[in-house]
Amino acid sequence: MSGQKREAIKPGAKVDIVLKQDQRSGKLTRGVVKDLLTKSASHPHGIKVRLEDGQVGRVKNIITD
Repeated sequence: MSGQKREAIKPGAKVDIVLKQDQRSGKLTRGVVKDLLTKSASHPHGIKVRLEDGQVGRVKNIITD
């Protein structure tokens, strides 16, 4: 599931994000959402989140088990 809609992402969700330094390569980082940083309902490049380990990036995929 894509990470462009804020309503689809909740704290505690497992997601793949792209970090600022990885935007050119597209390398994804997997983690668990701690905070949602984007205030708008949607964003074309993905909702910005902070993971539990402190890394910040835009959600590319929401992992559903």
